[in-house]
Amino acid sequence: MNGTLVSTSREEIEVHRFSPVVSILIPLAAMFLQIWLPRKIRFVGIFDLPLLVTIFFAVARRRQVPGMLTGALMGTLQDAFTSHPIGLFGISKTIIGFLASSIGVKLDVENPGSRFLMTFGFYFLHQFIYLLIDRGLVGVGEPWAWGHTLLGAFANGLLAVVLFAGLDRFKGRR
Repeated sequence: MNGTLVSTSREEIEVHRFSPVVSILIPLAAMFLQIWLPRKIRFVGIFDLPLLVTIFFAVARRRQVPGMLTGALMGTLQDAFTSHPIGLFGISKTIIGFLASSIGVKLDVENPGSRFLMTFGFYFLHQFIYLLIDRGLVGVGEPWAWGHTLLGAFANGLLAVVLFAGLDRFKGRR
């Protein structure tokens, strides 16, 4: 028996990179679908594709600054296409991008079960942050709909398992 202790440092954890084309086209496609699909198929509005893309890129890159930038850009762009004040989605998704990139270092984010639970939790947290900002900073305040939020978290968690498996094809190693 050797007795050698093996330790995995943060630098040794697999970090993925994406081509510039993938880094631009996937978020734009998600934003387009988020805007267009609910107009055609109403129930699809429960999905938050920009949030799922933010989570995917943040956990794959495992770096907080790119995670926050992805969240900020996706959220602000999403804000631009809603009737809500600019910044609500931007702030919420920035926080989620930071947390997702941080958790990507600590958990096995390739496992479908962990992907579901992670997305379920991040969706719920995103909605809560959005509500706090809406009420606290903007002063508008929509009522909290527990049932709708839990259903949305569940639906987005299931979609994330399938979507992330498909998006894994675009990963490159750093």
